[in-house]
Amino acid sequence: MTEAQVKAIPEGMHSITPHLVCDGASDAIAFYKRAFGAVEEGRMAGPDGKLMHAMVRIGDSTVMLVDEFPQWHSFGPKTLKGSPVTIHLYVENADAVFAKALEAGATVKMPMQDMFWGDRYGVVEDPFGHQWSIATHIRDVSPEEMQQAAKQGCSDAAKA
Repeated sequence: MTEAQVKAIPEGMHSITPHLVCDGASDAIAFYKRAFGAVEEGRMAGPDGKLMHAMVRIGDSTVMLVDEFPQWHSFGPKTLKGSPVTIHLYVENADAVFAKALEAGATVKMPMQDMFWGDRYGVVEDPFGHQWSIATHIRDVSPEEMQQAAKQGCSDAAKA
């Protein structure tokens, strides 16, 4: 294949792809299979058996994974004592996926609830320290309705 025929973005990939560092990436792949129905696309282990690269597909999206490699300044959220990143996962049935993630070993960070922006939404943390927001869009909300509901929610929270 000539360079002119090579796609800049490979088939099946999107412009942005999460790349997760996990203390135990092989175990994380097994968890994502149980919790989110992930399909393993491939893995490459180094001489010590740690994963240097792996890919899973969840729904129509790819997630890349790698083990921690301190010598490369590559650390997962457990080592760093948390992560400011949440991976957002849209699904057909958020309640079912949320429950399945909990069965697989995730913990609740925010229970499932109907949100003012029109999603059924909740947040779990996987056993490797990554947070996943799980949502199903249940109603369309205009920008004006969303702004008003957000304002009301902030006002209610300030009173509590």
